Amino acid sequence: MISSTTDASNPKKALVFIFATVALNTMGIGLILPVLPDLLTELTNAPLSEAAKWGGLISLVYAGMQFLVGPILGNLSDRFGRRPVLLISQITMALDYIIMALASSLAMLFVGRILSGIAGATIATASAYIADVSAKKDRTKNFGLIGAGFGIGFIFGPAIGGLLGEFGPRAPFYAAACLSFANFLLGYLVLPESLSAEKRRAFDCRRANPLGALLQIGKFPGVRLLLLSLFLFEVAEAVYPAIWAYYTQVSFAWGPGENGASLAAVGLGFAFVQGYLIRVVEPQFGPAWTFFMAQSANLFSFIGLALIDAGWMVYVFIPFAAFGSMTKAALTGLMANQIPDNAQGELQGLIYSVVGVSMMISPVLMTQTFAVFSAGDAPVYLPGAPFLVAGSLIALSTMVCLVALQGQARPASAKPHRQ
Repeated sequence: MISSTTDASNPKKALVFIFATVALNTMGIGLILPVLPDLLTELTNAPLSEAAKWGGLISLVYAGMQFLVGPILGNLSDRFGRRPVLLISQITMALDYIIMALASSLAMLFVGRILSGIAGATIATASAYIADVSAKKDRTKNFGLIGAGFGIGFIFGPAIGGLLGEFGPRAPFYAAACLSFANFLLGYLVLPESLSAEKRRAFDCRRANPLGALLQIGKFPGVRLLLLSLFLFEVAEAVYPAIWAYYTQVSFAWGPGENGASLAAVGLGFAFVQGYLIRVVEPQFGPAWTFFMAQSANLFSFIGLALIDAGWMVYVFIPFAAFGSMTKAALTGLMANQIPDNAQGELQGLIYSVVGVSMMISPVLMTQTFAVFSAGDAPVYLPGAPFLVAGSLIALSTMVCLVALQGQARPASAKPHRQ
């Protein structure tokens, strides 16, 4: 049976299971990134700048489904537990990759992304699982495991995807389907339920939508502003998957192999920062200062990537981008510590609805900006222009968070989460 009444009595063991789940799931996503531009140009018979626009619209559909379905699945996980939601999402993801591998038209790609958007509860529910098994003082650093799982997935996923892409743009999709199914089997065999029966709450349709969830979670002081700060950060951060392959191909003439290698380097940095470094930095400085340091690194990285003119220079800014990945864990920890245990799924579902909205906006914003500034008749030829847009959003996100923290824990407090 998918459901299980066995609670996660060993938090460390449960966190290892969740880390593996996120890593395998992200590996499947990372496999397809290096070949997506080639697949889109094949299906559209259009130049790369036009294909990038379709890539943005496909991402918009995916994000729209996450926005609509995220609170529903978050509330379902508060009612029925985390395990069944995680397992069903993996089966759905495997089906999605098969559809995209067989796609003979853009319409089939859109169908696949709709399904994967519905299955996007994997990360939200995994975050709720971490909140279930973590003490409040450990939540921020444990949320870093989500980012570390992403990092490991992006070490192997894009690298393997780049190699498989040499055999054709569809090969990585079949590999991703196999990984998702393997992830389902892993969870079915070893993942215990983390939410005990006494901590569950009834499913309420009035809360199982983005507006209802926002109204409920928004009753807690400061959370709404922190959500806004997270939204601005996510719009900025989504510039990487939105335009990376297009940006590097136009700017440096990189192919799938070089794109895979660079994304693997990003993944290695993310895995180190969120799997290890955040466990050193956050206990020492607290989530507020961790957030501000990470945002400074993000700003530096975006400005640098916008202005460089040589491919090797990408690797200079990857460490700063990796350090900046601590932003989300810090914000998530600040919010989770204000929410009761029986609403963690709802909070995480709302967070990933916010992520969904950002992913609806960012791919279109970033790919359209890229299309304008990389075209032959561009007013100013600057393929890295989307990174300047992202840097502006990072600055605004930082200011919003500063306002939110004024009434809670001041940035000067070394350990506001321990008070």
